[in-house]
This record gives sequence, C-alpha cells and structure tokens, in this order.
Amino acid sequence: MKHPQTLVVALGALLATSAPFALADDAVERRTANNGNLVMEDVPEIPDRIVADLNRFQNVRSASFQAWAQDGQGLYVRTRFGDVPQIHRVDHPGGARTQLTFFDEPTGGVTRQPKGSKVLFTMDAGGSEFAQIFALEPGSSEEAVMLTDGESRNGQVVWDRAGDSIAYQSTRRNGASNDVWMMQVDNPETAEIVLEAPDGTYWLPADFNSSDTRLLILNYVGNADSRIHLLDLESRELTLLAGGGDAPGVNFPFGFDREGEGFFFITDQGGEFQQLAWQSFADGAEPEFITGDIPWHVENGAMSEDRRKAAFAVNEDGFSRLYLMDVDSREIRAVDAIPTGVIGGMSFSPDGRQLALTLNTAQTPSDTFVLALGGDPLEFGGLERWTFSEVGGLDTDSFVTPDLVHYPTFDSNEGGPDSIPAWVYRPQDTDGPVPVIIAIHGGPEGQSRPTFSSTYQMWLQKLGAAVIRPNVRGSDGYGKTYMGLDNGFKREDSVRDIGALLDWIATQPDLDENRVAVFGGSYGGYMVLASAVHYSDRLKAAVDIVGISNFVTFLENTQAYRRDLRRAEYGDERDPAMREHLEAISPNRHVDKITVPLFVVQGQNDPRVPVTEAEQIVAAMRDHGSDVWYMNALNEGHGYSKKENRDIYQQATMLFFEKFLVGDVDEEM
Repeated sequence: MKHPQTLVVALGALLATSAPFALADDAVERRTANNGNLVMEDVPEIPDRIVADLNRFQNVRSASFQAWAQDGQGLYVRTRFGDVPQIHRVDHPGGARTQLTFFDEPTGGVTRQPKGSKVLFTMDAGGSEFAQIFALEPGSSEEAVMLTDGESRNGQVVWDRAGDSIAYQSTRRNGASNDVWMMQVDNPETAEIVLEAPDGTYWLPADFNSSDTRLLILNYVGNADSRIHLLDLESRELTLLAGGGDAPGVNFPFGFDREGEGFFFITDQGGEFQQLAWQSFADGAEPEFITGDIPWHVENGAMSEDRRKAAFAVNEDGFSRLYLMDVDSREIRAVDAIPTGVIGGMSFSPDGRQLALTLNTAQTPSDTFVLALGGDPLEFGGLERWTFSEVGGLDTDSFVTPDLVHYPTFDSNEGGPDSIPAWVYRPQDTDGPVPVIIAIHGGPEGQSRPTFSSTYQMWLQKLGAAVIRPNVRGSDGYGKTYMGLDNGFKREDSVRDIGALLDWIATQPDLDENRVAVFGGSYGGYMVLASAVHYSDRLKAAVDIVGISNFVTFLENTQAYRRDLRRAEYGDERDPAMREHLEAISPNRHVDKITVPLFVVQGQNDPRVPVTEAEQIVAAMRDHGSDVWYMNALNEGHGYSKKENRDIYQQATMLFFEKFLVGDVDEEM
C-alpha cells in the first residue's frame, strides 16, 4: 500500500495559452538561458562567485526507494546522475546504482509486477503532469513501452494479485473525469473503464482482493473529506464503506485483510487524529481502532504479500516513528532501530523477511534503508543502509538541525490555537542578530518537517541567515480541527499567523527583526504575496514560486478535473459572497501595499497554478512601478525538476537575498 497522500496524486493540468514573453516591454531587461528554455526578466546576471560558491550545494543527490526486484535480492531506487531522476537498480547494501531508464524527463512512481519481473512507471513531458504509464522489462534490451494513450492524465497504478492486469486512474474518457480503468499489461488494447466518475470528482484504485474480483477505491473530495468504496468487478456494483454522509472525514484505504473478511484503513472517525482501523464487510459494521492510544497521525504503510505482516509510520510532531503489526492479531510494536527522521515509501520484500523504506533526516538526504525482519510479524533485527547519496563533498555532520518552537498567535487567548509550531534553523558561529528567511509550505494542508535541505543549509552558511519553517493553522499533522482553521472565509487567519511569527522574531535577541524575508511555493507562494500585502513594513524581500495571486482566476483557470477539489479548500467562486471574499483577499488586488522587492518564479506548463497567475502579479507590480524579478521556465511545470533550471533559480535567489535581505555583499566572499 502506498502512502495515503500518494493516492491524492498531482491534481490537474492547465495548458498555458499566453505567449511566454507577454509581460515583456521596452523597459524590461530580458535574457534567456538553457537553450532559450529559461526566460529571465529584470533578473541580473549571476556573478561567477555565486555560481562557484553554490556548486557543491547544488550537487547533492538522493535515492528514494521505489520497489523490490522479483528475486528479493535487489531493489529499485529513483536517483539522478544527469539532469533528471531516473530508475536504477541496487543489488546489495552500498552497491553500485545501475541505471535502467535514460529519458530527458524525470520518471515517476515505480511498481513491480507481482510474481513477475516487469516494472511499470509513470512519466510526463515538460512538467505538464499528463503522466503516461510505461512498462519496462529490466535486464532486457527492449525499450520501455508506453501503455496509455499519450494524451490523457494517468496514475495511481495498482497491480492485481495475479500480476496480469492493473487498475489506474485516467482522464482518457473526456479529459475532465478521473475515472478508474483496468488493463491487461501485455495487451494495452484491453483498457476499459470499470468506474465512470462524475465530472470534477476524483476516484483512485487502492487494492485488489485475493481473487481479483473486488477492488478498494478511494473517492477524494477534499483534504477533510475522503471516502472508501468497494467495487465488485463482475457486477460493477459500488458500495460505500467509509466516509460521506453528515460527518465527512479523512478515510484512506490501506488494504484487504488476509481472509478477505474486511479491510484496513486510515481514518479520523475516532477523533482528532488519523488512526489505523479494521472494518468488516458485514452490513452495519463499525471500525475497530488499532492505534487509538497513539495521539498522532498514521500516515503511510505497507502489507506483506502474504498479508500476515504490516508496517506503518506515525507522524509524531513532525518526526516519523515506525511500527510493525501482526495482521491477524492486530498487535503492534514500535521499531526502535530507526534514526530520528522522516520515513517515505516502504515495501516488504517478496518473502516478507525484509522491509525497505526511504529515510530522510536533517543531516542526510533521502536514501534507501532495509530493516531485517523475523518470522514472527513483530520481530525485527538491524537496519542497513543500501544507498549513500553524494552530498557534493559537504560535511553534512556540520549541517544545522532545527529546533522545534511554539509561538503564540493573534487569537491564542481568544479560542484560537494555543500556539503555532515552527522549525527554526539557526546559523552557527555568527555575531549579532542574523537575518531571517521564513519558508512557508504549500498545500495548504502541507506540513513543514525536519527534513534534509541543501538549500536551507546553503542559506545558513552562505548568507548567515536563520531559516524558520512555520506550520500555520491549516497545516496537516496536528489534528483535523487545526487543519480546518483556515478554510473558506478564515483564509487570512493563516496569514495573521505569519504576523504573529514576526512578533515572535522581534523577541529573539539572535534574530534581526529588521531583516526578514518570506519564501514559499504553490499555496506557500500565495502566503508570500499575502504576507507582502499585510506586512511589507516589516519585511525586506519576498520570493513567490508558482503561487496563487488571485483565487478567482486560479479556480476558473485550473483544469476541470481538479477544480472541485480546490473549491472544497478555498471556497466556491460561483457563490457571490464567496467570490467577493476571494477577490478581496487576492494579492493582485493590493499591489499598492506591496512595497518590498519581489521575485516571481514560474513554470510555463504548470498544470496546478497556471502561468497566468504569475503573469498578472508581475504585470500589476510593474504597472505600479514596483521592483520585481521574473523567471519562467518554458519546459517546466509546478516547480523545477530539471537541474539546469533549478541551479540558475537557486543562484538567482541567492543574489536576490544578498541584494535585498542581507545588504551589500563583499565581492571577495
């Protein structure tokens, strides 16, 4: 079973209709890089000293676990040795990474055929997120074969137990509906719809039963409303198992139990946090909670092929704790062999005697580890590291680990949150108060966690700046009440949490309240723009990456198959009162209040936040005579995946912070 959040795969694609130089005029200094694919307007030339100074930080790799090989002796990882990540095989701990795919675009998720060696993976073009499904036979001389139509958006691939067919999500029928399809992998012409979804709704396959006659399906309505259904593949009868009704909540399928009498799932039905539960298929059955004594979210997990063992991770205030479970008895046991960090995807080896997982810490990038297991479902041995990703020759032992702090906010004494959690990275060996970069996560239901970031360490070392990563209201990980505190008409309350953070910074003697910048992407980009609207008098610079500048135009222009998902979070722009509110809080309506220098970074093919969101805020700022840098990659989407683009963007960001946050920088640095 994949991470529940991976069931909510990238939502949407928008074909940009505007010309890439629509904002340019005689007053704008424009240049390009990377064969014309990276367009920069009013972005100064990057000094050679910055290029050289950041080189090692920009040559850090990772190697995330993807799947076990059929023999259980090797595994597949996703890592980058060129410009984009590709699939590699590793045969033993510390072994060489043998590259299997050689595309110009980054490969997506990997699944291996049960009882077979075939590997499926997804890949899009230019960051469009219109992913296609490809089949690869590792070790053969055959090229990967595209199984889908090359035009629709496809993902969430789930193999049946026999290893013959897959279920997957696709917009192939009409481009707007997220239907569930099935296909015999050796005969793609057999592709057919098994569940036709209403327009705008999102349906995803999750797990087949042992006879491949029934399929668990997730209907994702919004971040606080997800429902589990059972689809009979013979009759096509669809039965609601969890969620919906008068009390919507979070429900993610984990998988069928061994006997097929019920299913495991993650749900917040029992309280504030998402718990692991089991429920019978009998009529009127209620969930039986397994992790009710753990006051944190269960976030991802896996089951062994024989369905006797399970493993899952719990998000404890940002850190991951791993548990094993005996599926039959439902007894659980915490694993104490895992270093403090954040656990990503995990999977049991074919024989169930090993558990592979991705582990990330503040001082190590995402790498693949394997936990030895015993015959008993709760028995485990040592943890062995299989990949040792290069870190550009940097001494990661000297990397700063963040401190978790909690600061009061504007309504803490009036029924609001008692405090806002935030991770604070403080530079070492500095004199006097240091500048601060507030890095705001996207989502909005994302969560900043104490993960490895060469970018933050670069800022700490090269700028001498502190980095603060707040989890403002609306963030995941702190209970469903906290996550819902920014919905609808309460949107700007999360912005006011940034104002409270500025107040807190002013109380810290080692932080300079007069030199603070905001930085964020996607919804975090909106938060950057909104913070600049409300707090320009307390900020020195702002970096908006693929951010929303107007909620109404965003909702109207994002793809139809993801629009209702975003309406559930931000509000429905078709309602007159909500439309008026969304317009009122949209940053591009208040550029006269933005008096700090702004750097806007965008991908032309962004399917989530269309390029027009960047264009309109840049145009409005220029019309107002304000200082704005603009960077647009014509071969990227929602963020930069290609190293050559990402390198220049990071170098330009460093120059921007040097100029506007830190102040004059000695050219001899």
